[in-house]
Amino acid sequence: MALHLGDEAPDFEAETTEGRISFHEWLGDSWGVLFSHPKDFTPVCTTELGYMANAKPEFDARGVKIIGLSVDPLGKHEDWARDIAETQGTAPNYPIISDADFEVSKAYGMLPSDVSGDPGDRTPADNQTVRNVFVIGPDKKVKLILIYPMTTGRNFDEVLRVIDSLKLTAEHKVATPVNWKRGEDVIIAGSVSNDQAKEIYPDGWDEPKPYIRIVPEPSAK
Repeated sequence: MALHLGDEAPDFEAETTEGRISFHEWLGDSWGVLFSHPKDFTPVCTTELGYMANAKPEFDARGVKIIGLSVDPLGKHEDWARDIAETQGTAPNYPIISDADFEVSKAYGMLPSDVSGDPGDRTPADNQTVRNVFVIGPDKKVKLILIYPMTTGRNFDEVLRVIDSLKLTAEHKVATPVNWKRGEDVIIAGSVSNDQAKEIYPDGWDEPKPYIRIVPEPSAK
């Protein structure tokens, strides 16, 4: 069954490169990013795992845990990590789930429920739908789903940008406009009446249209 925004992220237990975890317990009260891969030793995924290792301080600064997944046994993950360090300059410094039994991929709707057998008999093309990014909130609800083709590397800077927006809009009654980045103006949420907005923003707001009420980013004040 496919996941939708607002659904609870399925809990699971799995072996990872940093030991066995229970996902919800591992996530705790943090935000989380789960990003998946169809197979170890695939070229685009190699670049992505290396990039995330280098970008981990940015996620840490936002209180976001990151975890990878690949449809292969744990031993292959460890060999792959050495290749990632050699070619990308940094080995993964976050756990990578071994989904050799396909259970996590099936729970998250990335593979059909009837998939079974030896993962070594499957090609990357067989698992090409295991190319998702899930952003999960501290409430364990799915906040963002991105699905990429195998031939296009993911833009994890965009994931960081969306997380900034998600965290801001969860705390304040605002929305972020197109291409928004931290520190830029935001839009007062439509659920906020003008009378309520006057209490929150006594200095007023810019209003090119009655339904577009622009104010400085609340955290930037």
